[in-house]
Amino acid sequence: MPLQMNDLPIEVQEAFLIHQLLPDRWEGMSGYYMGKDMSAIGTLLDIYDIQDKKTVIYFIKHIENKNSNAINKKQDRKRKAEKA
Repeated sequence: MPLQMNDLPIEVQEAFLIHQLLPDRWEGMSGYYMGKDMSAIGTLLDIYDIQDKKTVIYFIKHIENKNSNAINKKQDRKRKAEKA
């Protein structure tokens, strides 16, 4: 049975929520994905009344790392396909 979001600890669920709300940053010339803009993270943590901020930020950074790597690999494959 596939893992469902509600099977995860509350801190991980909160991390996914906050991560989805943060805006993306892209490098203009190359189209390289630079990750999420973390400038609003404090405000979002307060708005959603996140209690364990340190743990949630820890999980957000892990999600961000996996997400950035996946997006940039996809972009690289797309660029290589366009050159061919």
